[in-house]
Amino acid sequence: MTSKIFKSVFLLALVVLVAASAIVFAFTYNSYHTLALEDVERECEQLRIGYDEFGTEYLHSLDLDGVRITHVSADGTVLYDSSLSASEAGNHLDREEIAEALLGGEGSAVRTSETFGKETLYYAMLLEDGTVVRVAREHYSAFAMFMNVLQPAMFLLLAVLIFAFITAALLSRSIVKPINELDLAHPEETEVYDELKPIIDRLSKQNYKISRQLRELTARRNEFNSITSNMPEGLAIINSNASILSYNKSAEEILGIEAGQGSILAVRNSDDFRGAILTALSGSNGSEMIRTERGVFSLLATPVMHGVKVGGAVIFIVDITEKEERDSLRREFTANVSHELKTPLTSISGFAELIRSGLAEGEDARHFAGNIHKEAGRLISLVGDIIKLNQVDSGEIPFDEEPICLSELAEDTVERLCPIADSKSVSLTSSLEAAEVHGNRQMLEELIYNLVDNAIKYNVADGKVEISVKKCDTGAVLRVCDTGIGIPKEAKDRVFERFFRVDKSRSKEIGGTGLGLSIVKHVAAYHGAAVELESEQGVGTTVTVSFPSAQSSPTQTHDQ
Repeated sequence: MTSKIFKSVFLLALVVLVAASAIVFAFTYNSYHTLALEDVERECEQLRIGYDEFGTEYLHSLDLDGVRITHVSADGTVLYDSSLSASEAGNHLDREEIAEALLGGEGSAVRTSETFGKETLYYAMLLEDGTVVRVAREHYSAFAMFMNVLQPAMFLLLAVLIFAFITAALLSRSIVKPINELDLAHPEETEVYDELKPIIDRLSKQNYKISRQLRELTARRNEFNSITSNMPEGLAIINSNASILSYNKSAEEILGIEAGQGSILAVRNSDDFRGAILTALSGSNGSEMIRTERGVFSLLATPVMHGVKVGGAVIFIVDITEKEERDSLRREFTANVSHELKTPLTSISGFAELIRSGLAEGEDARHFAGNIHKEAGRLISLVGDIIKLNQVDSGEIPFDEEPICLSELAEDTVERLCPIADSKSVSLTSSLEAAEVHGNRQMLEELIYNLVDNAIKYNVADGKVEISVKKCDTGAVLRVCDTGIGIPKEAKDRVFERFFRVDKSRSKEIGGTGLGLSIVKHVAAYHGAAVELESEQGVGTTVTVSFPSAQSSPTQTHDQ
């Protein structure tokens, strides 16, 4: 700004100086020219008077320095010329000043002389005898006069320019100084000249407006950061060059973004990931499924448009691990059900075909019928277990909930399974304390039955199974211990999955469906109970189910 003010002031001074000099020179030259013309006119008047009194001899007797005298007849013939002979002068009728004098009594003209920088003033008067006398005098032209005064004018111009330079510098600094010293944060506290006060007022209002907007933006940013930092979904924002502008903690953990990482394309070495990002930056929605150690995630990249151009993209990452697991379990469940149903149905169909064709008769027919009955029982048991699981999953409980004595259910189960345990040479004992829980009787019976039944099925000859019920401050604890084959460490986390079997060949021999422990897990979850499994291969297994205390009893329900 200082440079601009300096240039403006200096240029203005230069223009004013040049204009003033031109005006003074023009005025001076005009005055000089006017005086010279008046002198020629005056001399011509004196010649006219002398000629009228003394005649031609008067003209011949004169010798004026720098003045040329010419006497011309009415037809333009030169009668006398102080500088040339009459024969050399030629006819002057075509001269402007001569023609004007013959017509009007006086005439004047200015013609450039052959001498460089000179011009000649001519003035002519009509005499009483009809002839014309003319006076001519050379004087400086405007250019010659300018060249004569050029050198002193240049010194004067230089001096004026130096003065203008210093004045412009000082003036520009004095003008800019209050602006440079202006406190933009508190402009109203700065002393300035009156011309700057409107700007100061506008700056003050603008500062207040900006401060208010900054407070609002800060509040919104903090609110946005608070929301995005705590959301489980990943969120990242990139510009049109794929550079990372912002991301939350979830995106950092899911994608593995490191501090200072520039491009989002360098985060994951995956063609699908890069393709989704580049698709968004091209103006379309991009999507990809990401699998990491933390789980499975769905990535959606949406372009951010600025008019018709892509300004960047918003990347949204959602955890779909549970959905993928459910889909996987559903597919596995469907495959297992199909397989479990197909095997007995194939056997039933085969045996029935043999009987229908007459190939099996007598004892063989009865044997095949027994096999059909056995396989049908497997189907009934399998379908029954599937129905039970479906009831638990969907919440369609066939009976109402009520206070139930857990020890009584355990005792009934022991009585029902004692014959089976005896047939397998397994000792079944119980240690039961009166403990009450709140729940569905049929579902709890299934839970206890499946635990004890599994303990018997997967036991060894002369093995032991012990079922116990204990009352505690937090509720009741059901524990089933056996001395069976046990569960390998790598299979402990999967034994509660549907259709999972540790030893499939042994399971087929004993007729298990692979749904018993899955039913136990779902029934326990329905009743708010925790299931804990401890097992060692070749030693045995202990399953503990911890129930919360009973919520109500028939008496309490009636009182309410």
